[in-house]
Amino acid sequence: MEVQSPVQVMGIDAGGTMTDTFFVRSDGRFVVGKAQSNPADESLAIFNSSQDALAHWQRGVDDVYPELLTCVYSGTAMLNRVVQRKGLEVGLIVNRGFEHVHSMGRAIQSYLGYALEERIHLNTHRYDEPLVPLARTRGVTERTDVQGEIVIPLREQEVRQAVRELVDAGSKALVIVLLQSHKNGTSERRARDVALDELKQLGAELPVFASVDYYPQRKESHRMNTTILEAYAAEPSRQTLRKVSERFHKHGAKFDLRVMATHGGTISWKAKELARTIVSGPIGGVIGSKLLGSALGYENIACSDIGGTSFDMALITKGNFTIASDPDMARLVLSLPLVAMDSVGAGAGSFVRLDPYSGSIKLGPDSAGYRVGTCWPESGLDTVTVSDCHVVLGYLNPDNFLGGAIKLDVNRARLHIKDQIADPLGLSIEEAAAGVIELLDLQLHEYLRSNVSAKGYNPTDFVCFSYGGAGPVHTYGYTEGLGFKDVIVPAWAAGFSAFGCACADFEYRYDKSVDLALPQAASDADKAQAAATIQQAWSELAGKVIEEFRINGFKAGDVILRPGYRMQYMGQLNDLEIDSPIASAGTAQDWDRIVEAFEDTYGRVYASSARSPELGFSVTGAIMRGMVITQKPVLPEDPEAGPTPPEDAKLGTRRLYRHKTWHEATLWKMEALKPGNTIAGPAIIESDATTFVVPLGFATTIDKHRLFHLKEVHQGDDA
Repeated sequence: MEVQSPVQVMGIDAGGTMTDTFFVRSDGRFVVGKAQSNPADESLAIFNSSQDALAHWQRGVDDVYPELLTCVYSGTAMLNRVVQRKGLEVGLIVNRGFEHVHSMGRAIQSYLGYALEERIHLNTHRYDEPLVPLARTRGVTERTDVQGEIVIPLREQEVRQAVRELVDAGSKALVIVLLQSHKNGTSERRARDVALDELKQLGAELPVFASVDYYPQRKESHRMNTTILEAYAAEPSRQTLRKVSERFHKHGAKFDLRVMATHGGTISWKAKELARTIVSGPIGGVIGSKLLGSALGYENIACSDIGGTSFDMALITKGNFTIASDPDMARLVLSLPLVAMDSVGAGAGSFVRLDPYSGSIKLGPDSAGYRVGTCWPESGLDTVTVSDCHVVLGYLNPDNFLGGAIKLDVNRARLHIKDQIADPLGLSIEEAAAGVIELLDLQLHEYLRSNVSAKGYNPTDFVCFSYGGAGPVHTYGYTEGLGFKDVIVPAWAAGFSAFGCACADFEYRYDKSVDLALPQAASDADKAQAAATIQQAWSELAGKVIEEFRINGFKAGDVILRPGYRMQYMGQLNDLEIDSPIASAGTAQDWDRIVEAFEDTYGRVYASSARSPELGFSVTGAIMRGMVITQKPVLPEDPEAGPTPPEDAKLGTRRLYRHKTWHEATLWKMEALKPGNTIAGPAIIESDATTFVVPLGFATTIDKHRLFHLKEVHQGDDA
């Protein structure tokens, strides 16, 4: 057997349907593994997926895990815990008189995620169950005003009383959020220390989360929700990650498990602020797209990711993605830096039903998850899914799903489609299934187009990356006619988010609200004072970042610090995140450079003519990122082999239904295709982890990096 170079990097994407693993050797070669997700034991699904991947190299988990230098996890378990309200019982301490703030939320939380027609009707609005009920909420006397002055000192006895009552009420963790603590954290820190002392006297070992230690930012509801999440969902998720880490070590692994964070970096599973990992899977794909784009020289990229449960998209413009500072997640407003993404609940596992009133086809938003569809006899499902339609139309090989680990039953899918969709609509089974696929493609096509256009861009300036387990099955459908510069499907599309996780920096990020406002013609003394205020915030945040790395065994000298800030023209509602052009600030010239970097970015995001310096400048937040150097995947480079595919790559033919006709599609084995090979539709390119459909009217060429470039060719009957 050939001597292989060691495996160095592993990425994990534990999704709702599949758990993907991605392994990279030191020579840049990589392999993708897939297994059905296991919500009861994620570590087992990761183990199974690892075995699936490493079998391609005739290697096993026990000899590869010890070689790994780094491993990054991403998943949706924490988000699911919040959605299903299956978190820890949390006790909440707030200012007296403000006990209802969390239950009330912000008005927007009553219609988040609604379609426009439901948003405009008040009677459809509803509030979800709060994460902390009123029965476990206590108010204590204290008031800090908007300037940060303590007007009413904290009544410590009331804190002790509240702690005793919350422990008696069954709380497993305590959260403390007092008004204006982002301006002056004295009272909140004191409440935290008093609470810890009282717990000690009670002999109760409960974690205490004070918002000032985690998210010292303005907007009370956002800050309260995020700190509660830290206790409610992040602590239980830490136990899941502990299990994953322990299974790795059981098989000889020496690395420290890292987790993808919402800001696009990775953090240790032992990190203090674990709520930052609430949505990590889709972000991996955006990071991978950025790395791939910079390697190929693409600045503008539309990232599109289709899994079993959702379609996620993000835009990279001028080589950068946008970070939202107060996003929403699971119908909660939060204070987390989050890579700006748009999601719609439509994926390959989406259920298909007829609307009982209009008779029209409705897709999702619920999904079969890891159970695929009725075509899998052991799924226990009897409602048709999009995957059932794929199988009936010949898009998927029923004997090669997950490399043959699951056998799909075409006739079973046909019967369910006939009963539930075809007969009621008076269509043939094929017409009904094709109608479902065309409807999904049209929805995704419009979603992608409107997301690019609504931000003021034109698809012709963008390259589209299509990935996710179900991405390559639908790429042609949702990109057709949009005019993208290029449409790219990576050979490792099924594990692309896991690949992106492996590409991400080991990076901690801390944010803090700052209130600074200066007119355009400020004096040098005022500018210097403003620069010094920003520096003070940077220094405080740098201490937190370095402390996180110290917990992971790094020295302060190993950490590369990258300061940033959020800024807007005075009076505007929205600010922009800017990477600082200077490492430290303290002079009037430093302030001028901070303003100049903001104006450059503003002109790029909106338009140069929209700049309004005469309004003055306002800094709303300070940001500090810290990173250490880690091993990353290298893009493969294979020698060109010409346009004709090798004969041994051909697997035969399969009938494929599209545009009311059965086509004889040539089957190709993805792994056997060589750089330069061109394949014209109708064709189906299969690998164990995904299926790439190239219908009539399309052709694809594979390049030296094993990326497929999909083109529309305007000849043939349905071009």
